[in-house]
Amino acid sequence: MITKAVIVAGGRGTRFLPATLAAPKELLPVLDTPMLHFALEEAVAAGLTEIVLVSAPGKEALEHYATLGGADLRQALVGAPETIAVREVSRTLSQASVSIAIQPEPLGLGHAISMAADTIGDEPFVTFLPDDLVVNSISVAQQLLEAYEVKPGIHMAVERVPKESTIAYGIVDCAPLSIDVLSTGRLHEVHGLVEKPQPEDAPSDLGIVGRYIFPGSIFEVIRRTPPGAKGEIQITDAMELLRQEGTSAFALEFEGNRYDVGNPLGHMRASIEFGLRRPDIGPGLRTLLERALDESR
Repeated sequence: MITKAVIVAGGRGTRFLPATLAAPKELLPVLDTPMLHFALEEAVAAGLTEIVLVSAPGKEALEHYATLGGADLRQALVGAPETIAVREVSRTLSQASVSIAIQPEPLGLGHAISMAADTIGDEPFVTFLPDDLVVNSISVAQQLLEAYEVKPGIHMAVERVPKESTIAYGIVDCAPLSIDVLSTGRLHEVHGLVEKPQPEDAPSDLGIVGRYIFPGSIFEVIRRTPPGAKGEIQITDAMELLRQEGTSAFALEFEGNRYDVGNPLGHMRASIEFGLRRPDIGPGLRTLLERALDESR
């Protein structure tokens, strides 16, 4: 049973400047909930309670939020209205045991993940990128864990992306598997991975998004992975090396609605759609949006 997780939050957040001069990107709220909290909540709900948060110098506020618990959490919530949201924050942060690992330089996702090696050890673990927020009754982490139980190995969440967008993703070369025991999603066996290919060179339109399951052996492979795109240690390259050395790899075409909250437009889309679904502010927000649209015509 997998109980460990790594949440990668060491990026500089340049797409949200100047806001990220003062606050870590992962604490920017989607409506009223920080991006980081959605990842913590998904991990805890999937039974992953030993969490390593990979942070960076200057992001102490992020680390403080993730490690709130017990008396510290109760003190932080003194005077807060006893709302459902407050109870959920309390429940999530109290159930997770979070340790911090610092990535001193932004040298790529593979490098960031390697910062958790000492804490994770040789055990398999789930990796989360808070930039990707997926809404579904069964979370992507739970979907991946179910697939892992059927087919152990490397697992990655994928979705179909526009052909012209392959230069922004790791792309998989794969073939679908006929597995009827999965309750949700479609599993593919991976035959190759390419980091950010040009559209004409992409082996498929299935792009990797921010959820993975790795065996503990990924850390040793990352150490042997040469710099790739942008001169960084790319996790896609490390996965491909591990796959070539005999570890099975699978891509889960998950079910759910993904929001790329790591860019301003995707972040705004998520906030608006979440708000429209909230009974307390949905009607008022709808009125404001309709008025703004009328005035912009």
